[in-house]
Amino acid sequence: MASSGRFFRHLFFRRFIRRFCEGKGGNVATIFALTLPVVVGGAGLGVETSYWYYSSLKLQSTADAAAYAGAVEKSWGSDTATITSAATTSATSNGLGTGTIIVHTPPTSGAYTAKKAVEVILNQQLDRMFTSIFTSSKVPERARAVALINDASYACILALNNSAAQAALFSGSTTVNLNGCSVMSDSTAADAIKVQGSASLKADCLITVGGMVLNNPVTTKCASKITQALPAADPFSSLPAPAVTNPCRNVNASKTTQTLQPGTYCSGMNLNGNVALSSGTYVVQGNLKINAGAVITCAAPCTNGVTIFMSGSNTVSMNGNATVTLSAPTSGTYSGVLFYGDRTGVWAQSTFNGTATSLLTGAIYFPKQQVNYLGNFSGKGGCTQVVADTVQWSGNSTINQDCTAYGMDGITAATSIVLVE
Repeated sequence: MASSGRFFRHLFFRRFIRRFCEGKGGNVATIFALTLPVVVGGAGLGVETSYWYYSSLKLQSTADAAAYAGAVEKSWGSDTATITSAATTSATSNGLGTGTIIVHTPPTSGAYTAKKAVEVILNQQLDRMFTSIFTSSKVPERARAVALINDASYACILALNNSAAQAALFSGSTTVNLNGCSVMSDSTAADAIKVQGSASLKADCLITVGGMVLNNPVTTKCASKITQALPAADPFSSLPAPAVTNPCRNVNASKTTQTLQPGTYCSGMNLNGNVALSSGTYVVQGNLKINAGAVITCAAPCTNGVTIFMSGSNTVSMNGNATVTLSAPTSGTYSGVLFYGDRTGVWAQSTFNGTATSLLTGAIYFPKQQVNYLGNFSGKGGCTQVVADTVQWSGNSTINQDCTAYGMDGITAATSIVLVE
């Protein structure tokens, strides 16, 4: 009996094992079919998480580049539309695709809303791949960047030409002291700033987009001269040309003493003797010549100074024996601008010379001309700025930067751009 019991138990066990093994393939297939979506979805989630992370890094890099491009444009004095266009072009070229871009200057949030900065916000929607079996919604991604513009220095002398050799030249026996301001050249030439002869120059710094040649030591406050800098913006690029008025006015050449009124001088101005200019704006259609021995002043009470606009390519020629005492307006459209050369003209040269008692207070702005500054003088309190296509300086002058009392703004130079958010 015992042996027969063992026989039946053994037979039952063998049949159980055989049936289990016969059904194992089907069970495994069923379990695999049930768990496959989970396995694939899990693997897909891992792959897509890596993809989303990579995409977010790429989007942030695109935002950084776009904010930087916008800030460069802003540092050149461009308007909001141009800044936005530069940022958008950068984002597009870096693969933004169907994403969207928002540009604010200044930023609308964060720590730099009151600063000179550009904010870029990018948004894009990513398609799902493996994880689409769980949801069909797109994956939103957002990146934000803020580029801050730092103005490291101010310029009293700015050469705007972007390629000229010796764009800012100091020569002869000139002695120039710039207090609180720098010499800036936008030229990429190797000698964009040059000091030669026995010229002596002191400045906060020498700054150039290209290089500089200093045949004499230059005294600066900055630790080292700055080359390969960002170009400085034309500080008067948005200044409108004054309107031409009628009828034409004329200088009476036979008078030794006369007072002139603002308006349009269709035949230029040839000044001799004692000439007083009443406050206002003068449009000169022809050359302006100040002859030897002439004494040129602003007519009392000289309530708000004068601005002299040289139409077309007409030039200024100031004789070294002339005494000229003129100041720019301290308010209004032409605040701080004493001479204004037409930006629609072609290249020419204007020369400023005078006695040691001459005072030219304000900006001398000739974006299409070379300014030859020969006189041993500057403005009241040393307040003179020279902004021109190129500048050649061979006079003795002391020039100061803080001239807000005379309606003049600082000219930013040595701009740096930093990504801060």
